[in-house]
Amino acid sequence: MTGGTDAILVGMRRHAPATGPGAPSREHGTRLLILVAGLFTLAQLVLVRPGFGLGWDETVYVSQISPQAPAAFFSAPRSRGVTLLVAPVASWSTSTELLRVYLAVLSGIGLYLALRAWRGLFPARVLAAAGALFATLWVTLFYGPQAMPNLWVAFGALVCVGCFLRARDHRAALWGVGGGALLMALMRPTDAVWVTVPLLALAVTARHRRTLLPLVAGLVAGALPWVIEAYAGFGGLAERLNEASRVQGHLGWYFAVDDQMRSLGGRALCRPCVGPLPHPAVALWWFALPVLAALGLAVAVRAGRTARTLVPLACATTAAAPYLFMIGYAAPRFLLPAYALLSLAVADALRHLVTAPRGRWRTAAVALVTIGLAGHLAVQYAVLTHTVARNTADRQAWTRAAADLHRLGVRPPCLLTGHEAIPLGYYSGCASAATRGNNANSTDAEIRGTARRIPVAHLTLPGATPAGYARDWTEHRLERLRAYVAPGDR
Repeated sequence: MTGGTDAILVGMRRHAPATGPGAPSREHGTRLLILVAGLFTLAQLVLVRPGFGLGWDETVYVSQISPQAPAAFFSAPRSRGVTLLVAPVASWSTSTELLRVYLAVLSGIGLYLALRAWRGLFPARVLAAAGALFATLWVTLFYGPQAMPNLWVAFGALVCVGCFLRARDHRAALWGVGGGALLMALMRPTDAVWVTVPLLALAVTARHRRTLLPLVAGLVAGALPWVIEAYAGFGGLAERLNEASRVQGHLGWYFAVDDQMRSLGGRALCRPCVGPLPHPAVALWWFALPVLAALGLAVAVRAGRTARTLVPLACATTAAAPYLFMIGYAAPRFLLPAYALLSLAVADALRHLVTAPRGRWRTAAVALVTIGLAGHLAVQYAVLTHTVARNTADRQAWTRAAADLHRLGVRPPCLLTGHEAIPLGYYSGCASAATRGNNANSTDAEIRGTARRIPVAHLTLPGATPAGYARDWTEHRLERLRAYVAPGDR
């Protein structure tokens, strides 16, 4: 990926912006975006690999339609968008490899369409550079082939904001405004609202009034299943929002900037977020991001094209704000929409640096950008490799635990409770249940009753006290767990 990025930088030095007489042809620009998207898909398949097992949250989304296991408990913050996304494969196949390849290809197509929405607003080479910068972040590559919502919110945000800015001159772009908003709201309704706050504010002005209807319609249509489910299963929209806040640790004022920094080293979920900050080399790009984005805005202001840079920066700010200042834990994927929107200004700033007037300053700038990008990509690769290895080991342990449970007679139809019951339920083909916590969906009496009909096992960490209903069940030692198997009448 380093060579591809260098080629993009060389191209940016040789070509004028897309509005000038030296602009590349539309066909060449399209091929460039396809190349970036194709390399993104290829990098996922090589670096993350199709055999990478499903994670905890993925098993929740996939189990809703998969023949692998009964549907896991679906908590209040979750939306059904990811389940719809994986349905063409997961509804009939239990192959993780097939699902990974499908999502890698689909995310490559998503990146291409998201960048294409900005054609005419930035030169094609700036868009390609923005796509390359975003696509080579370890967190983007890590979640590209995963059944998770945040990357798709990022793609929806790029489409929605880009088409919003083009809609004044291109009526067809109104479909992109609505489609991008729909995609975001299907995946994460609350994120969609935060991303579009600046757009909603602008849509009531005369200049952007035509975008108001498709923007609102897209948000409403995407969020409608979530709202209907709120009334069907949570007692109403306010009750579901309150429950979602509770599950996320009660939203309010938190300073989570340092938590997000801790997650940059490859922690998929930092909750509770304790421990040392990552090495400065790992976090350097994070501090360079706002500086380069500000430079990109300054370049845009000087060139008289402020809106096309300021609007995505405003949307990136509102997208990131709740995860930096309103939630008491962190996950690097939460900021993917902000990274995607910031990448445009960053790429434009880099173009400005490498196309400065000839002389010592330009030579120094090109050298600095080249060295900086090479180091940045090396860090991203190192973090990704470490993260994939650690998560692969965890998911292989789940596979072995599921095989151990089968040997103990806990086979479908069956029920698991306790520690990691949700992912282990999926891996073993069992249903899962909990009597307390964020995924509570049963009672002690219901679990005892189930144990009289089908195999039930309660899982704990070594040395932990089992739940009251399982204390007289037979204990078995697994690799990382203890399994208490009910002596039901089977």
